[in-house]
Amino acid sequence: MLRIPFLLSAALLLAVPAAAEEAKGLPVGACINMGNSLETMVESQDGKRIDAADFARIRAAGFTTVRIPVRWMHRSRETAPHTIDPAFLDRVEAVVDQALAADLNVILNSHHFDALDKDPAATAPWLAAVWKQVAARFAARPEARLWFEISNEPHDKLTNANLLATLAPALAAIRATNPTRAVVIGGENWSGIDSLVTLDLPDDPNVYPTFHYYEPFDFTHQGATWVDPSPPLGRLYGTQADADRLAADVEKIRRYIARTGRKPFIGETGAYEAIPLAGRVQYHRAVHDAFAPLDLGICAWAYTNTFPFWDRKARQWLPGLRAAFGLPENEGASE
Repeated sequence: MLRIPFLLSAALLLAVPAAAEEAKGLPVGACINMGNSLETMVESQDGKRIDAADFARIRAAGFTTVRIPVRWMHRSRETAPHTIDPAFLDRVEAVVDQALAADLNVILNSHHFDALDKDPAATAPWLAAVWKQVAARFAARPEARLWFEISNEPHDKLTNANLLATLAPALAAIRATNPTRAVVIGGENWSGIDSLVTLDLPDDPNVYPTFHYYEPFDFTHQGATWVDPSPPLGRLYGTQADADRLAADVEKIRRYIARTGRKPFIGETGAYEAIPLAGRVQYHRAVHDAFAPLDLGICAWAYTNTFPFWDRKARQWLPGLRAAFGLPENEGASE
């Protein structure tokens, strides 16, 4: 049996400081990741390619933005000029255009560029060459609705200490053809919330910070097959310690906004599908409601795989998750 959902700390119910109201942020709103698709080694490895119907469904559900992770490293040459496979670049373009046609904002990123995290300095030119091609391909798309995220979840040897130097060539390559398009940067340690403390951003008014939120990890990733050792199943959510942690994390973002004048967004959050649905709903509601006073955009991971919102087999949205995310439950629940 699930524990009764906890009440948010009174601190979370205080009026939002003027600094938060005036801070500059992207209009991400309710967002969902198109996970386990273009960032996998084979897009259709789970039997389904993204199509226009997916984006129409997502927009009808009330989402305003999709984040599209892309594995560019394994679709481009390791040697200069690091040409991207033309067919793959065409495929990414088609997917982005489908999302834009559905009246969705798009965050297009670089995902699983593993060499960058292992050897940042040596790999920076490769990443820059990839972004030069991507940026040129999408330069004519509307700036207000398509945004670039240079590198997902820096980790290993890519830290906040060398992040700006490593990403600078890629940002310069983007700016050559997209001088004012929004560019997103997340910090070290898989872009966890504490990475914001030491995350320095370029002197560029169109660069925006992001962080990922999977706290507490022993709840959100229990049973996850790719985590070794995986947190054991059975962890419930809703203790006083969980409430205190969430309140403290919201306060961290308040302080970040007050210090920098920039409003980050949550690029990923979610709970693994092995967790009973009621627990996943409870977690999403707690995270959404806690950060709501700051008006942060929040991107769920993911649409239909590993942390799913849409049940592909049943052809329906999993009940409760959209409401927990602040969206209506009574529209387009199934097909």
